[in-house]
Amino acid sequence: MPERPQALFAMTDRNIPHIFPPDALARLRRSVEIDPTLVAEDFTAPRVREALARTEILITGWGCPRLDATALDAAPKLRAVLHAAGSVKGFTSAEVWQRGIVVSSAAAANALPVAEYTLGMILLAGKDVFAVRDRLRTDRAFPYGEIVPGIGNHGRRVGVVGASRIGRRLIELLRPFDLRVGLADPYVDEAEAVRLGVPLLPLDDLLRTSDIVTLHAPDTPETRHLVGARELALMPSGAVLINTARGALLDHDALIAELRTGRLSAVLDVTDPEPLPADSPLFGLPGAFLTPHLAGSQGNEVARLGLTVVEEAERLVSGRALAHTVDHAALERTA
Repeated sequence: MPERPQALFAMTDRNIPHIFPPDALARLRRSVEIDPTLVAEDFTAPRVREALARTEILITGWGCPRLDATALDAAPKLRAVLHAAGSVKGFTSAEVWQRGIVVSSAAAANALPVAEYTLGMILLAGKDVFAVRDRLRTDRAFPYGEIVPGIGNHGRRVGVVGASRIGRRLIELLRPFDLRVGLADPYVDEAEAVRLGVPLLPLDDLLRTSDIVTLHAPDTPETRHLVGARELALMPSGAVLINTARGALLDHDALIAELRTGRLSAVLDVTDPEPLPADSPLFGLPGAFLTPHLAGSQGNEVARLGLTVVEEAERLVSGRALAHTVDHAALERTA
């Protein structure tokens, strides 16, 4: 039996049992030699530096220290980084790719729960559930048995901003429903939109014609405050804005001003800053529904991230191509 390559965990220690439950960890250890009791939360720690000198595969996750030139110098045998989470932007440097190290990410696996969360919020928003809940709490009454005009998901117009992994997965999940879905993304052409099965619109047109707008663009200098006062003003009265991407995509001051008029509503799983200060008006505005960045993998969902890495490790060790390689050239405009 060939010798297994040396691997090292680099992430927040307490997350490992959740990401790699016993069956997944046992399967991983059949492919690589790894000590689950040694976890790199600091690449300068003596035991970690000793392990880095032998490490060929780094298995990373939330809390991974930055892989800069100093860390890479300490890992001369490193040939692959397998990330058990989504974006690798927070800890990688260009030098990783310059040294020929392959990088893989479980971003596709993490996209599924975000898309599921967004689907749920779209359907609830179409029923005006959040406003109805508030009215029921306040008035303790509702016109039971009567038809409530202006709500429902029959033909509701949904605008998806960004054909990211999550945006594309959401489009797939929306297909069985009687909704009219549109897409805005400057990097998608008409042919690609046809393949996705949705009409491609300029952002302004999408905002004007959507009852529900959901943001799935990456956080880049280009997309900072992608939706501000001008863009919010384009949205029709009664429209709902959903953000599960990054808080910086949205001008929160402009949103607060709109929410105070009662013209729009918002579902925010991400904010800027995060967490919000305790005195943020968003906590008290009736048109704002906030959740604490939980759309992404949580609870038993994080094991899906570990499984993705286990499968990548098996491919790597057997000489097969990785399924989830990160393209450094495209990283600047992706999450």
